[in-house]
Amino acid sequence: MSLLGGMGAGALGLFRRLRGLSSVAWAVLRLALSPGSWRRPVRTVLARQIVFTGVEAIPFLSLVAVLAGVAVVVQAQVWMSRLGQSELLGPLLIAVIVREVGPLLVHFIVIGRSGTAMAAEMAGMTARNEVKVLDAQGLDPLAYLVMPRAVTMAICVLCGSALFSVLALGSGYLVGALLGTGPGDPRLFVGSVLDGLVPGDFVSLLAKTLLPGLLIGVISCVEGLSVEGVATDIPQAVSRSVVRSNTAVLVVSVLVSLLMYL
Repeated sequence: MSLLGGMGAGALGLFRRLRGLSSVAWAVLRLALSPGSWRRPVRTVLARQIVFTGVEAIPFLSLVAVLAGVAVVVQAQVWMSRLGQSELLGPLLIAVIVREVGPLLVHFIVIGRSGTAMAAEMAGMTARNEVKVLDAQGLDPLAYLVMPRAVTMAICVLCGSALFSVLALGSGYLVGALLGTGPGDPRLFVGSVLDGLVPGDFVSLLAKTLLPGLLIGVISCVEGLSVEGVATDIPQAVSRSVVRSNTAVLVVSVLVSLLMYL
């Protein structure tokens, strides 16, 4: 009975966390779609977060994209050529890089670089009672702190995934051409990749970037704001945000993939 009780308590706790997270995400989405929410302080926070999360992450993201492109594209070219299935190169690269690897790696980069920073920032503000000060000044913490950061995550993950796919495919083609493993004519490679694209790929990319990106921002901020005012709780809040953000990304990615392929 104690085992069943523990399982039930765990399930109820998980349900409450999911319900609370869903409520915050829905509130953030409603605020983001309301023009009146975008006052100057909120726009300033959004701009700063885009610079930090998106622009400043481009060098590292580009490096990862180039390395991943060389590893995946060159191997795909070699094996498709050996198997006599070169016409399947484009669909294979779209399925691996654009649909799966690209969005996942960008999410992991964003979580490790910006999600942790957001959680630590929110936790520090909570421990120093700065959130209460903002509330006393008439600034809604949800609209001023959470909403612009969550929207930034969604935008930057979408743009980062698109950039990642282009750089990975381009670098993979160039290295393959230098090694003599791929088609020499770039038009053949581009045509093969474009032929592999279907309308569902754009829907899949949007679903695997915007929704998980929004959830990453919400989870990072909520975990940071959940600190009880003790500075020693900040590392635990950051750790929880990383674990739960990665879990949310993987769950959403798997569900979207199942819906696309089924």
